[in-house]
Amino acid sequence: MPDPRYPIGRFEPPAAYTRELRERFIREIEQTPAELERAVSGLTDRQLEQSYREGGWTVRQVVHHVADSHMNAYIRFKLAVTEEKPTIKPYHEARWAELEDAVHAEIAASLALIEGLHGRWVRFLRSLEEAQFDRKFHHPDIGVVSLDWALALYAWHGRHHVAHITSWRAGRGISG
Repeated sequence: MPDPRYPIGRFEPPAAYTRELRERFIREIEQTPAELERAVSGLTDRQLEQSYREGGWTVRQVVHHVADSHMNAYIRFKLAVTEEKPTIKPYHEARWAELEDAVHAEIAASLALIEGLHGRWVRFLRSLEEAQFDRKFHHPDIGVVSLDWALALYAWHGRHHVAHITSWRAGRGISG
């Protein structure tokens, strides 16, 4: 039985980055809002309050986490393009997920935020020249990473959390 924490497997960066692979990752980021919307479509408030796995966040918290995480990612990308190897500010995602807005807010606000954010993010990504994907930022917990690596990570991240919800639905026989 697969690990419910990683329904699509752990993130594994590609050995090499190509224009075609980069475009695939950008398309995945572009599709994340619609995929997430489909994953939560028709869920009741009671279902949104259920954890996608034992000890995990609720479905509601997962949706709000994607918004929080991808807002941070978008800013990190822009910093890396406009500054020389900036050190970014990490955040405590588990603590953010326990804040009132992540625990109780309607998911519609985060779904709308994700849709708008991803529209801007994809436009920005498609405006970059190939060499700009080699630009880097310093993450105090991870080290120096390229935008190519971060692009692969966040394409995976969206699919990862959508799969949390769709796997949870499938395991409970909730059609959607």
